Amino acid sequence: MGTAVSNMVELGKTGDLADGAMKEVYVNGREFLLARVKDEYYAADGRCPHMGGNLSMGKLDGTIVTCPRHYSQFDLADGRVVRWTGWTGLKLSLARMMRSPRPLKTYLVKLEGDRLMAEI
Repeated sequence: MGTAVSNMVELGKTGDLADGAMKEVYVNGREFLLARVKDEYYAADGRCPHMGGNLSMGKLDGTIVTCPRHYSQFDLADGRVVRWTGWTGLKLSLARMMRSPRPLKTYLVKLEGDRLMAEI
């Protein structure tokens, strides 16, 4: 049996984000989304699993992030799909056939002093 190796990385500092703000962060060649909602911090993959939209350019409403490309929505608390696209009817059915809904990969953020650390 193999042992999982933990890789903790710093995504930023607590002072980097105001309440309700989000930004893109690059660490080790990977793109992440870092967000703050009240006193909680969230981290997720920086690109939408639907069609690769840059989530940091989207909208944050509570813990729900909306992708700017096709308006897919995800809950940053657990990555679940809230809405796969903003499309309806036949266009939505085709979008689901082309690329079935997938959750957004999220990462637990831990505070170490003022550092925002995530296990990736």
